Amino acid sequence: MKVSVVGTGYVGLVAGTCFADSGNEVICVDIDTKKIDMLNNGKVPIYEPGLEEMIKRNVEQDRLFFTTDIKQAVQSSQIIFIAVGTPPDEDGSADLQYVLAVAKDIGMHMNGFKVVVDKSTVPVGTADKVRAEIEKHTQEEFAVVSNPEFLKEGAAIDDFMKPDRVVIGTDNEEAAEIMRNLYAPYVRTGKPIIVMDIRSAELTKYTANAMLATKISFMNEIANLCDAVGANVEMVRKGIGSDRRIGPHFIFPGPGYGGSCFPKDVQAIIRTANEYGKELRILNAVEQVNDRQKTVLMDKIRSYFENDLRGKTFAVWGLSFKPNTDDMRESPAIYMIRALAAEGATIKAHDPEALEEAEWRFEDLIKNGKVELMKKRYDALEEADGLLVMTEWNAFREPDFYLIKETLNHPVIFDGRNLYNPTRMKKLGIDYFSIGRPPLEFKINV
Repeated sequence: MKVSVVGTGYVGLVAGTCFADSGNEVICVDIDTKKIDMLNNGKVPIYEPGLEEMIKRNVEQDRLFFTTDIKQAVQSSQIIFIAVGTPPDEDGSADLQYVLAVAKDIGMHMNGFKVVVDKSTVPVGTADKVRAEIEKHTQEEFAVVSNPEFLKEGAAIDDFMKPDRVVIGTDNEEAAEIMRNLYAPYVRTGKPIIVMDIRSAELTKYTANAMLATKISFMNEIANLCDAVGANVEMVRKGIGSDRRIGPHFIFPGPGYGGSCFPKDVQAIIRTANEYGKELRILNAVEQVNDRQKTVLMDKIRSYFENDLRGKTFAVWGLSFKPNTDDMRESPAIYMIRALAAEGATIKAHDPEALEEAEWRFEDLIKNGKVELMKKRYDALEEADGLLVMTEWNAFREPDFYLIKETLNHPVIFDGRNLYNPTRMKKLGIDYFSIGRPPLEFKINV
């Protein structure tokens, strides 16, 4: 099939590449000339495991192309995906200006029946706006489809190629059949293609992310309760995770959720409800819990250093909001580093992939000498008074603890991801603080 994907950000680039890898001819379009030049020169603007190799393979086989010429892309394709950003406005609602700008371009260049697919995460009613915008500029027949993505950064290719489900929202049977054929190679194991009305499809993505964000915030509240009563959140997590109604996923405590989806999608569904005169009280609380959770580790640091962080230096391991990505959007590490700097501390930070993004996110603190970015994890420990673990990269799971203890001015680790065993840390003589766990793990003698 001939497919165009407008927008070469995270979703668009992964989707376009995966469609090409299944034999389709795919044109990826972007107005950013620099990004298109980079892709045409074999360089990938985002980090996603396996993506660079897949792009190279499909470009070499003449299945994947990159261009700034949207007219050519629209007229050459039967299916056109809109995969541009929908950043939150100041009130948290989704900004649709880029989506509607693409809709206008599609309408201006249509040369026959097209299936126009909203792949971007968009609020309920967006398909109606896209349809209305296209109709202003063409007399050609077309169908609008909502096809939300469910990709996890760090595992996006596997998620796309082996999806749990494919959601297709449309009121056009021809478009539904075209979309079924497009996705058929990815559901050969029997995973469902769920065809529904457009508004239900639009709401499905927000609902899924809001549910997952709720699970995370709920477990963070339970972790904080564990700290207060002396229970161990790891034991609680195992105790409830075996209940198939709850499951083991998204019940790991931490310093709060971040990334490109959960924060903005929770805000967007709340704003949508408000527009229709409804209040989502649980999700309002989820947002509040998440904001508060970002301060929990900071409270432990203040307590350990007797509320005086002036002149202290902290090593921070992990800047991305999760491992296997360079994405720092809404990362808890951003809050932590800025909070430490505001109280007079300096930070030496390391991340396996996010250092380039960190350069502009912390540009002001770097210029003021408050933040230094380190290419190697152990270099961040030099002259540091403590270590903070903010992202659960595999490289951080089994470090040289003797070297950590020997290098730090104070043998203390503040672990926002519960990577280490408290009993082991005690034996090593390292002061250890995690989320929702007592200083020593409970052991059963058998």
